[in-house]
Amino acid sequence: MLKSLTVWNFALLEHVEIAFGAGLNILTGETGAGKSILIDALGAVLGRRVTADAIRTGCDWLRVEAVFSVDGQAELLAYLAEQAIDCEDATLIITRQVARAGKSNVLVNGCHVTLAVLKQIGAFLVDVHGQNENLALLKEASQYELLDHESAAVADALAAYRTQYRLWNDQRKALDERKQDARDYAQRLDMLRWQDQEIESAKLQVGEDDRLDEEIRKLSHAEKISDSVQTAYGLLANDSRSGLGVLSAIAGVKKALDDVARYDDSLSNAQKMVADAEISLQEASYEIRDYGESMDFSPQRLDQLQSRMDTIDKLRKKYGATVADVLEHQANVQQELAAIENYDEDIAKLEQEIAAAEKQLRVCADALTTERKKSAAVLTKDIGAQLAALGMPKARFAIEIAPLEGAAPFGARGADDVRMTFSANPGEAPKPLAKVASGGELSRIALAIKAVSAARDHSVPSMVFDEIDTGIGGRTAQMVAERIALVAQYKQVLCITHLPQIACMADVHLYIAKHTADGHTVTEVHRLTDAQEINEIARMASGSDVSAASLDNAREMVAHARQKKAAFAKRK
Repeated sequence: MLKSLTVWNFALLEHVEIAFGAGLNILTGETGAGKSILIDALGAVLGRRVTADAIRTGCDWLRVEAVFSVDGQAELLAYLAEQAIDCEDATLIITRQVARAGKSNVLVNGCHVTLAVLKQIGAFLVDVHGQNENLALLKEASQYELLDHESAAVADALAAYRTQYRLWNDQRKALDERKQDARDYAQRLDMLRWQDQEIESAKLQVGEDDRLDEEIRKLSHAEKISDSVQTAYGLLANDSRSGLGVLSAIAGVKKALDDVARYDDSLSNAQKMVADAEISLQEASYEIRDYGESMDFSPQRLDQLQSRMDTIDKLRKKYGATVADVLEHQANVQQELAAIENYDEDIAKLEQEIAAAEKQLRVCADALTTERKKSAAVLTKDIGAQLAALGMPKARFAIEIAPLEGAAPFGARGADDVRMTFSANPGEAPKPLAKVASGGELSRIALAIKAVSAARDHSVPSMVFDEIDTGIGGRTAQMVAERIALVAQYKQVLCITHLPQIACMADVHLYIAKHTADGHTVTEVHRLTDAQEINEIARMASGSDVSAASLDNAREMVAHARQKKAAFAKRK
């Protein structure tokens, strides 16, 4: 919702600050006072084109600042997050400045953004009715949204269709990827087969590299190991220098302690430890002796091991740090080979799955089309009735459902082409809205649509009607006023009007006037009090000569309007 708009040096607006409210904000004033300029200034912060010509005479720049409350607008908040724009308090402040030299500056919550980003943000905030290029009603997405929110049956059918469409589309993408991969398959196959054969011919075993490293290290130092083993065994069994080995010395110690034990058992613990040591050392000497006798110092064996290790090192450099890594690479190669070699079979399977998914998708699409046609018929009738009441009794409006044009039978929104057509005059064939409807007609069509679907509408929270009262009066003006008031129960509405029937429906009444000061024309905006509003409505109804009777009539109009708005509020 638009909370406030502040304008500096924009055409006749020298410095204007306006606070808007929820519901219906009416803007009135004499012709030429600058009402449409105010809407142009709002358009500047919505991303519309603004040139240096809009800068007030004698000034070097213009600036427009708007403050919006965006609470609950999930899609907008998500888009702002994508653009790294902070909006934690659900308040959005947009500032746009244009210099006469041509430089433009756009800030959104203090962040510099491009005009394209601003335009995208603006599309979430305000729908300006009256200028064809800004009318959301003309956008294809809006026409689908109107129809698809008409009933729960359409919404359910659309949800089922979208689920099946995603499945079908994902399968088609997978098929395209498989076909794309096929272009590189021939060369890829040769490489994969060569790698598989190279690894397979080596006959690798998990952990083989570690075992070979250990054995090579042993054989490479065989002579040193042998010398150490002989020295150890000699010291245990027989010391060649003294003729006494460790075991012989232990035996002497054991005998001496046995002699002591005959007379005194104080060394019994030491005697036991020496006996245990003798047994342990004896077993160690046997193990050392057996190890020395079993050693094979064959140079041929070492050559074989080193040759095998060279083969493994070559594969490890190519495919992985360990034998386990090399074997894992081979498994991946074999898996890819199987996938490629089964290409035709996979393609056929995917095509069968796509055909089955497309068959089901057609069922969902037909169901969606059926529900859309039902809703289109209801909406066409109801909107046509509203247009007749809005002073367009000869107009023909229709929502048409036709098959999608082009090569693709299905789209993200279904298999339907949704078009709104319109003819204002008898004898003229209905044509798409954008081609035949004027700005004023489009505003009334939009109002008719909003009056029918206001409670279910999920579009932008604020609407502007700029040409809504062109060429109408009397009963039609009253009907237009009531429908604007009805829409304002669900949306914030800004409406420029010259009709008292519409003005008396205001929740906030803003009066726009211009005067001359120091040779310059200045436009000012004032929020009217209740008494001022009565005077303004009387002026609009009877002209500049406001009489007691016209004031009484104005009070009666406002009282009647309040009754109508209260009735609308109860219907929410």
